[in-house]
Amino acid sequence: MKNWLSPRSTAGIALIAIALIALPFVAAMGGQAWVRIVNFAILYVFLALGLNIVVGFAGLLDLGYIAFYAVGAYTWALLASPHFGLHLPFWVILPIGAALACIAGVLLGSPTLKLRGDYLAIVTLGFGEIVRIFMNNLNAPINITNGPQGITLIDPVKMGDFSFAGKTQIFGYDLTGPQKYYFLLVALCILVIIINQRLQDSRIGRAWQAIREDEIAAKAVGINTRNVKLLAFAMGASFGGVAGGVFAAMQGFVSPESFSLLESIMILAMVVLGGMGHIPGVILGAVLLSILPEALRYGVGPIQNALFGKQLVDPESLRMLVFGLALVLVMRFKPNGLWPAPERQREMSEKQGGA
Repeated sequence: MKNWLSPRSTAGIALIAIALIALPFVAAMGGQAWVRIVNFAILYVFLALGLNIVVGFAGLLDLGYIAFYAVGAYTWALLASPHFGLHLPFWVILPIGAALACIAGVLLGSPTLKLRGDYLAIVTLGFGEIVRIFMNNLNAPINITNGPQGITLIDPVKMGDFSFAGKTQIFGYDLTGPQKYYFLLVALCILVIIINQRLQDSRIGRAWQAIREDEIAAKAVGINTRNVKLLAFAMGASFGGVAGGVFAAMQGFVSPESFSLLESIMILAMVVLGGMGHIPGVILGAVLLSILPEALRYGVGPIQNALFGKQLVDPESLRMLVFGLALVLVMRFKPNGLWPAPERQREMSEKQGGA
């Protein structure tokens, strides 16, 4: 507590707070599209922190994490849209979405407790695809999800008479919908970070880390590896469910195409690239991998025009090529991630020194 109250820490927190408050207004100078990009970056931070519990803390490879995101999104869509004629408040829907995603996490974790490595990855991948296909086909004989057409006219987040959609004048300044959602997302993200930090420092977090390092040794010292693994799946899934609900409210529309395997791989790449098991590193990885592709999307075309006078390669194709090359180079020269945990850095240094 003394470290947090030191003048240096207080000044750092104040600067971060000022930067976070100013960010949506600075981004809006480039258009509301950039505010939306920042909002999605925060959503990816949610997802990456949830997956970090499973992959980073417990060491369980999960390629189907996007399924929990889909569960949360469709829960909001079904309970806050004209599809079923329900318009429940957000403080009811978000806990329901988190609970359903948590149950889905337990259902995924239960049959995979004895699987490791590639086998676990294949099973979780299949689970993610099963959920997406279910959402795509649950429109007959009873129309539950509206199939590939998706669900539209989804209610935004509302607090009483205050809606996060559309413009609102506050202190003489017009706040747009994306800017209002930004502040909501930042508040939720700070809460998620605090929960993650507390989990990491708790007995449960240390049990997860013990399983990650050596499951047999963890079982030998009395850790109930079955329950602890299930708890990792459940906790990680609940964060995905909350993120999915906010996503549905922001977009006003959900469809199965938003929950593809590529999204799961992208979230896993965020965790690995930033530094597995290290919360600041995971946040860095999520921000970079969500904003960098969009920056390349807007920058690749003008750069080609400036250098060659025309576009030689389709900006979308070149964007993914540059993005993939950057990932390869980072993993080649920073195998533990851009910002690994201090203990992992020490382990790597000791191995290199021993070699």
